[in-house]
Amino acid sequence: MITTSTDIQFQTLAHFSQGGDWRRQLVHDQDAHVLVWITRGQGRGLLDGIRRGIGAHNALFVPAGSTFALDLGRQSIGHVVMLPAGGDLRLPEMPRHLRIREVQVQSELTSLIEAGLREDQGTRPLRNDALEGHAALISVWLRRQTMEEAHAPARRTAAQRLSARFCALLAQRFRTGAPMSDYAAALDVTPTHLTRAVKAATGKTAADLLTERVVHEARMLLAQTPYPARQIAASLGFGSAAYFTRFIQQHTGLPPSKLRNHS
Repeated sequence: MITTSTDIQFQTLAHFSQGGDWRRQLVHDQDAHVLVWITRGQGRGLLDGIRRGIGAHNALFVPAGSTFALDLGRQSIGHVVMLPAGGDLRLPEMPRHLRIREVQVQSELTSLIEAGLREDQGTRPLRNDALEGHAALISVWLRRQTMEEAHAPARRTAAQRLSARFCALLAQRFRTGAPMSDYAAALDVTPTHLTRAVKAATGKTAADLLTERVVHEARMLLAQTPYPARQIAASLGFGSAAYFTRFIQQHTGLPPSKLRNHS
């Protein structure tokens, strides 16, 4: 990610998108742990290398550095809690998708998040202490749910396991400009096998996910930093600024200069 925050943040789903659906629809990773709580609407998401259906009262926990994406309908409503990595909170070590059916448990999380959101938006004394308290209670709620037998992760197929490994590698290497053959070699499979496995698990090819991750990072850099296009191109492994410009225009419809102004 572009910026590193050590702050606990409570946001609405709309604020998390910041007016650009691409911010959550394109696969990416965050430098903080992310908890997404959907209270209305439905759609699809990618988490832990698997495409998943998402609906109301679904909670997604995304550890820092884990690749994910959310493609939700326009009428979807929810909240996002950003929890800094490396803190004292005890949190799950792996991505989790929880479908919460008990009304009382749903209300507990909604109340905790809404209280944290009010505190985050306010200016009361000891605000940071209060945010830490709300985050600690949310971590307890989350760990209680992951302990429930009903929320035990389903057994994954070989394709899903390979897809998860690829997504983890993608978060580490997407800036290198390495070809897909290098990813396949690192995973000890052929490029064809990798493509088929990721397609089966996510509905997209491995190359599609790599492209999305690079586009997301490029758009974030253009939107949030003053770096010139040639510097951004070099940081993402492009051989030239001209190639970077063609790549961005092909996948967004706009050249980097206009994309920056639009952002």
